[in-house]
Amino acid sequence: MSILAALQKNRMIPEIYKQMSREALEERVREVKNKLGSKLFIPGHHYQKDEVIQFADATGDSLKLAQLSAENKEAEFIVFCGVHFMAETADILTSEQQKVFLPDMRAGCSMADMADLQQTEQAWEKLGEIFGDTILPLTYVNSTAAIKSFVGAHGGATVTSSNAHTMVKWAFTQKERILFLPDQHLGRNTAFDLGIDLDDMAIWNPITNTLEYEGDVSSIKVILWKGHCSVHENFTVKNVIDVRYQHPKMKIIVHPECRREVVELSDMAGSTSYIIKAIENAEPGTEWAIGTEMNLVNRIIHDHPDKKIISLNPHMCPCLTMNRIDLPHLVWSLDTLEDASNLNLIKVDAEIAENAKLALERMLANS
Repeated sequence: MSILAALQKNRMIPEIYKQMSREALEERVREVKNKLGSKLFIPGHHYQKDEVIQFADATGDSLKLAQLSAENKEAEFIVFCGVHFMAETADILTSEQQKVFLPDMRAGCSMADMADLQQTEQAWEKLGEIFGDTILPLTYVNSTAAIKSFVGAHGGATVTSSNAHTMVKWAFTQKERILFLPDQHLGRNTAFDLGIDLDDMAIWNPITNTLEYEGDVSSIKVILWKGHCSVHENFTVKNVIDVRYQHPKMKIIVHPECRREVVELSDMAGSTSYIIKAIENAEPGTEWAIGTEMNLVNRIIHDHPDKKIISLNPHMCPCLTMNRIDLPHLVWSLDTLEDASNLNLIKVDAEIAENAKLALERMLANS
């Protein structure tokens, strides 16, 4: 179900929840958690607000949380504090007896929305005309269930920012070329790290339905979908230059969803868990500029007072769609779990789920 369709199906949050005090909202969460006990599981993504993450039964990235949801066989209700594609993945991996809810259906992902099924099918047809049966599709887990399903049906797999290198290596044992959806920056940074020249990478533009490349197409090894994370693309070369000038002792660590030139100028690059562990293992007194989502950066700053930590971009805002999940929406979702409305229920079509699970399983089997 598209986010628009979900919004049309489900009513908007009642005003009463917006008018409740923070103390009253927090107390209500505690009441529901105590009442439902092990029947309720609340996974919280790293980028969530503190007001929400304080009630998470587990924190992590999207795939880890979906896997934990599936492993928690006692949980009948999974209230996923993240964004739409994450809740879809949880629904795909959990059992039929479990229900997955998203507290606010408007919590989408601009990157995931940059690749829809119709665009992907059109791209696949045109690329097939150019390259024949030489391409394997890979999709970042930050994609819709429909895209995961497409990839699964065509022999491909999902990837995470933690295992992207492993999965791209695997893909090249299967086919001569890869199509990497939907984040061009993760695809480019990963392929470059594996020794693939930038000149051997092309861009697929889903808006114009064209391949953007100058030269002999036979040399293309990686086709990058023209998509990006609206948060990580806001870290710039100027940010790096400013930090180098203002804080000469400071190390810069960024997420591989950042632009290639930013990653190249940084000291370290890796997944969210990589960034968290790097700061945890750093010596007291060390200085860090972090290029990732602001809620997480602020939490890291709070958790490590023995280190000097800043955001690589001082004007960075939190992920706006992720931040749609707030205390009022969490309480509203919890209050309606046991009625018959199935409010904000995430349910992936069975056929889509089957092929999407194939893509996920191929990743788990090869990473």
